[in-house]
Amino acid sequence: MIKDITIGQFFPYHSLIHKIDARIKLILTMLFVAIIFLAANFIGLAFIAVFILIYIILSKVPVKLYLKSLKPIIPFILLTAVLNAFYIEGTALIKFYFLTITEEGLIRSAFVAIRIILLIIASSALTYTTSPTELTDAIERLLKPLSKLHVDTHSFAMMMTIALRFIPTLIEETDKIMNAQKARGANIETGNFIARIKALLPILIPLLVSSFRRAKELADAMECRCYGGGEGRTKMKQPHLEVRDFLVVFIFSLIFIFVIFLNATIKGNII
Repeated sequence: MIKDITIGQFFPYHSLIHKIDARIKLILTMLFVAIIFLAANFIGLAFIAVFILIYIILSKVPVKLYLKSLKPIIPFILLTAVLNAFYIEGTALIKFYFLTITEEGLIRSAFVAIRIILLIIASSALTYTTSPTELTDAIERLLKPLSKLHVDTHSFAMMMTIALRFIPTLIEETDKIMNAQKARGANIETGNFIARIKALLPILIPLLVSSFRRAKELADAMECRCYGGGEGRTKMKQPHLEVRDFLVVFIFSLIFIFVIFLNATIKGNII
């Protein structure tokens, strides 16, 4: 399960999606999340799913990597689906003591599960196709107006990107520590809930120590390179918006309008 967590990883493929300006991808990702929440019926979600599939194909990132990003949240998806199946009122299908599964609940469960899956895939696509450096520059440039309010936007963007970048590193470190503890005879995967919580202590403490050590090494490396924040810093590559960026914005605008149109015209919206 630890190895299946791919959030924060970047895959340097040569694709059209990788070439899109990071600022555009960051803004459109947030808008795309809003579009997913605005969709109120299965037709709207199906339209969004087709677009995401085209996006995945154009990114050239293997589909199995997107599927891996879903595996850690499967328990959450199932829990959400079960809660919706039992607690949405409507036509009763199955009754079990005081619990009732309704037809409307099952439809709502499927709708919510698909929505969560699309959200995770859309969010993963941003980090899969955008390098940490590009993401830092994009966040800093988008937050630049806040610098007039004496907000250190560069440090904020740097912290967010470093935190995101170190997720795969910490996951790999956790996997190594777990394998080392298993080799020493630690029983991690069996026992009741309390026993498993206690078994995590020999993992959390070395992981915490390792995190502090990596943070110190990173700070020393940045200091040795005379890093002093964003003040007076120049960039070797200046991002420029191109025709493909405006084309992507236009396509997203059409998707937004079409989803709103479907919500207004189709009767019996689920949400």
